[in-house]
Amino acid sequence: MKTLYLDCFAGISGDMFMGAMVDLGVDFEMLKSELSKLGLDHEFDIEMRRDSKLGIFGTKVDVIDHNHLSHSHEDHNDAHEHSHEHKHAHEHLHEHVHSHEADHSHGHAHQGHNGHTHEAHHDHKHAHTHDHDQLRNFGEIKKIIQKSSLSERVKGDSLKIFELIAKAEAKIHGKAVDEVHFHEVGAIDSIVDVIGAAICMALLEIDTVLASPIEVGDGFVKCAHGKMPVPAPATAEILIGAPTLSKVKGYEMTTPTGAAIISAFVTDFPENKRMKAQKIGYGMGTRNLEIPNCLRAIIVEDQKNQSQWIIETNIDDMSSEQLVFAEERLFAVGALDVYKTAIIMKKGRPAIKMTILAKTEDIEALQKILFTETTSIGLRKYSVDKVMLDRAYQQVETQYGSVTIKTALLEGKIVNQKPEYEECKRLALENQVTLSEIYKTVNEALMK
Repeated sequence: MKTLYLDCFAGISGDMFMGAMVDLGVDFEMLKSELSKLGLDHEFDIEMRRDSKLGIFGTKVDVIDHNHLSHSHEDHNDAHEHSHEHKHAHEHLHEHVHSHEADHSHGHAHQGHNGHTHEAHHDHKHAHTHDHDQLRNFGEIKKIIQKSSLSERVKGDSLKIFELIAKAEAKIHGKAVDEVHFHEVGAIDSIVDVIGAAICMALLEIDTVLASPIEVGDGFVKCAHGKMPVPAPATAEILIGAPTLSKVKGYEMTTPTGAAIISAFVTDFPENKRMKAQKIGYGMGTRNLEIPNCLRAIIVEDQKNQSQWIIETNIDDMSSEQLVFAEERLFAVGALDVYKTAIIMKKGRPAIKMTILAKTEDIEALQKILFTETTSIGLRKYSVDKVMLDRAYQQVETQYGSVTIKTALLEGKIVNQKPEYEECKRLALENQVTLSEIYKTVNEALMK
């Protein structure tokens, strides 16, 4: 079991989370490689750099949106007066830090994860309009994720985060979820923030996430509809049930993306912070504040035996296609693993035993899928302890392309190495060679 603790003393946003995870050990090239599976490389680039806040050094991750190059990294001092009117005052996945008296026609001054800070008090202003052809709605985002070759875990976690934001916006604006039209949420840099966060969770193989109370900021921001409170309505809706703080006055410290990451992954907010840290990383914000503007992420040693769950059900009256569909749905709502075993039931009836490995917080959703997507009318569940080897990932270059290698480690020594099948499959098809040829080439590259 690998446990992550998020210390949100300065809030949280999508890019700060990615920065902290890279600082913890996520291979940045691996992150870029996984993001390439979206098939949207022509729309964005992602960069990282070392940065510091009040003497604390960490990693700053920036997403460059090629569709809106007016949001340049060098454009630090310009305040953007948004000339288009959005229906939502705060529907951003960027790292927003709103000025207490910001007066924007669109209603926000943001500290973007693209490395630029917009402040309403600068004299220099210029107007710009987003290209709405490049903004995607919830349905379009779902299709991109589902059609990609990302792992089922990453797909499920990404969709979970987006759905949390969509439901919050739908409730606030009195719409059905599918009718919510995203604005900045649908921009490519925001999509990268969400899916990048899910990829980082998978690459570090985080099993459990804990967090401190969330600093959300305080004050009001002026927008087209008047003054809006901090936290933004979507952020407040997503964080229902989570402990929050408002110690930083005049700024919005947690974005809807950051709130959704907390809601999607965090299982507990422990009051007792007695834990043994194994590694610490810092994800940096942009604005300079009186406190370090960063997210602290800590890999902690488990202080108690944390169990996962096995859910089982026997099925003897479903087609293989229906079983595969149910399996995909189970992965989408959080199943850690799903496998099927051929069994013989009473009276000699052949059947399939479907087994699901799950975290405690996902059991209810998984049970619902089993009862609605299969013919099962009952199931068994019991807790199990899981022992795992440490894992590391590396990229290997071959004449056919780059392949990710998963390495299993026991006491720091390599005990097994395996190339990622989906990547080998893609290279075989692209180069019109056999899969065994790809494996052979990868193994030769590993031996060098």
